[in-house]
Amino acid sequence: MADVKVAPEGIKADVTLDCKGLSCPMPLLKTKKAIQKLEKGQILEVLGTDPGSKNDIPGWCERSGHEFLGMKEESGYFVFYIKKG
Repeated sequence: MADVKVAPEGIKADVTLDCKGLSCPMPLLKTKKAIQKLEKGQILEVLGTDPGSKNDIPGWCERSGHEFLGMKEESGYFVFYIKKG
């Protein structure tokens, strides 16, 4: 996936999940577990360092009915935003 959707500025997450330092498949497993605890429409922010997540998280959102709002790169990690469907 060459062009990952960039997160718009000013997204306010309801919950932040820190997956930095974890490698596949842990970030996705933890994301699945965390999103189950949210109400429909709430936003989950996932912090991670695994480059595979750039493909895994958007693909999982598409398959599971959640909206992938985008991602951004910070220094040394990625931030993903998912709206619960």
